[in-house]
Amino acid sequence: MSGKHKITGTKPMFGNKRSHSLRATRRKWEPNLQSKRIYVPELDRYVRVTISVGELRTIDKIGLLAFLRKRGLSINSLINE
Repeated sequence: MSGKHKITGTKPMFGNKRSHSLRATRRKWEPNLQSKRIYVPELDRYVRVTISVGELRTIDKIGLLAFLRKRGLSINSLINE
């Protein structure tokens, strides 16, 4: 899964792969995006989101609505995807 992430704007990182002889070859590191169903008790329903694992740990800690509020987004932007 590549491209820019919709919630936090996470993009792939680019750099060089280095061999034993230090020859440089361009490569790309993709973000660790996972598709998850998250239960939102305020809406009494599940919402399917594609998020990185680091974001998933934050959502487990503070909740989805608090996470979206912190990012300046609303739950409607996820429901209408």
